[in-house]
Amino acid sequence: MLNMLKIKKAIFPVAGMGTRFLPATKANPKEMMPVIDKPLIQYAVEEAIQTGITELIFVTNSSKRAIEDHFDANFELETKLKSQGKDELLNMVQNILPAGVSCVYIRQPEALGLGHAILCAKHLIGSDPFAVLLADDLIDSSKGSSCLQQMNVKFRKVQSSIVAVEKIDLTDSTKYGMVGTEKSFSGFGKINAIIEKPKMELAPSNLGVVGRYILMPEIFDILEVIKPGANGEIQLTDAVAILIAQQSVYALEFNGTRFDCGSKLGYLQAIVSYGLKHEEIADEFKEYLKTVGKS
Repeated sequence: MLNMLKIKKAIFPVAGMGTRFLPATKANPKEMMPVIDKPLIQYAVEEAIQTGITELIFVTNSSKRAIEDHFDANFELETKLKSQGKDELLNMVQNILPAGVSCVYIRQPEALGLGHAILCAKHLIGSDPFAVLLADDLIDSSKGSSCLQQMNVKFRKVQSSIVAVEKIDLTDSTKYGMVGTEKSFSGFGKINAIIEKPKMELAPSNLGVVGRYILMPEIFDILEVIKPGANGEIQLTDAVAILIAQQSVYALEFNGTRFDCGSKLGYLQAIVSYGLKHEEIADEFKEYLKTVGKS
């Protein structure tokens, strides 16, 4: 395909207050909460970088300085590790952000929703297609390509917006943006309806949107004029609903396991799952869980 569009920029909306994890998030961003030895935001950033993205745009607020520090150099720490001969750890901290990848931080002045957070980055995106990754949704695709990589493969073919989805229990429909698709849908296909947090009986299907998007830049024109929706916020789902009337938008049912780390239960499930695969602690952790099960 001539002049094939490529995804080189990603937005990370990280301005949320993390109220479900108070008091832990009173002074520490929820995106910096660790799953074993890496914060949630690093998992999302690694997924973006693995997909070929080189410009990372963080939409933050005044309490998220720790995120900036995490992806910046720490000369005092690096000097100490070097003097102690801890080369493996030194290499780890120096390569949290690989060469050739840049970070940009912008403030969301008010908590006006996901759609508004994305709109804050319009001047940095311009006319390029871009990805959006929500760190709360930790997606384990260790047996294959990541969720965003799977989306990018499809994007190369359709050159249109794509939303990641998974089958959910319809009793949870009020927690998700819910999509309807063409009848021929078998894991990938066009969206013909999308509704933000509908009641169970109003959900167009059992496919719920999760925190991975590839979006065409026309979404900004809609976000600039759309009226506030659920919770009085500018909802990205509402903007996508308008976009599907203007151009094709696709849903991808990805391969992988999603952990809702915005909830306490999902966060604990992620820790257990990743702990059981961690090369340093997996065996001992497995034995520990057996003793817990017996008790």
